[in-house]
Amino acid sequence: MAQRALPLPAARLGRAVRTAGSSTAVSGVVLLLPDGEPYSYRRPSSLAYALQLPLARTLARAGRDDGLAAHLVHYRCRGWNTADAHPAADAEWAVEEVVRRYGDVPVCLAGHGMGARAALRAGGHPAVAAVLALAPWLPPDGNTEGDGDAADVPEPVKHLSGRPVLLVHGTNDARCDPELSFRLAQRAKKANRDTCRFEVHSDGHALRQHHAEVAALASDFVRGALFGHAYARPVADALAAPPPLGLRMPLAAGFGKSLRG
Repeated sequence: MAQRALPLPAARLGRAVRTAGSSTAVSGVVLLLPDGEPYSYRRPSSLAYALQLPLARTLARAGRDDGLAAHLVHYRCRGWNTADAHPAADAEWAVEEVVRRYGDVPVCLAGHGMGARAALRAGGHPAVAAVLALAPWLPPDGNTEGDGDAADVPEPVKHLSGRPVLLVHGTNDARCDPELSFRLAQRAKKANRDTCRFEVHSDGHALRQHHAEVAALASDFVRGALFGHAYARPVADALAAPPPLGLRMPLAAGFGKSLRG
């Protein structure tokens, strides 16, 4: 396990990503939480942040008329680091910083990989209105056992109640087992009926093969969850469907094409 030799730098928010629209005021914020590593006190990878920029821009463009701003969260270090759960703590700090900067606006935590777990873990903050978890990195069997936390303690889900939660996972993800996100979604659905999960068939951890569809799905979810827009029919059906149907919803090829024009 990596050892910490020096004090960690402070977490910070990247520059706001916004697209000019009819609204000039910030009325909602999405926080992008990048992927990372299980154990490391090294500074976060610049590549991990760069990979989140396209989604940040897509979300900002989709929500331009609603006053949506997107920020990348810069972690103190790149590792989860067992019980320290640094990215989750940094996500909570970032939500507090959004409240300080923008006031009482709804926040969506949108993470990828380890960042998705951080989004799920920090999703109970009162200012968080929605959680988007892409290819979440989770401990074996949905328990914290195996990543250095207390054994046989399930990953928490009850704190997510009262806010829409969307999980998206590629069926060919070789880094983060998609079955683990399905099992977590099953438990989350029992505590929070506004939980759904989409499967991206044949795609891997980075969700590159169907990146346009994933971005369109994320945009539809964020606009609906933060600003009350009607969800696209597949999203509405997934949220309303009982398990396992709403937790194994296939992401159709071409999803959102009409919205992208």
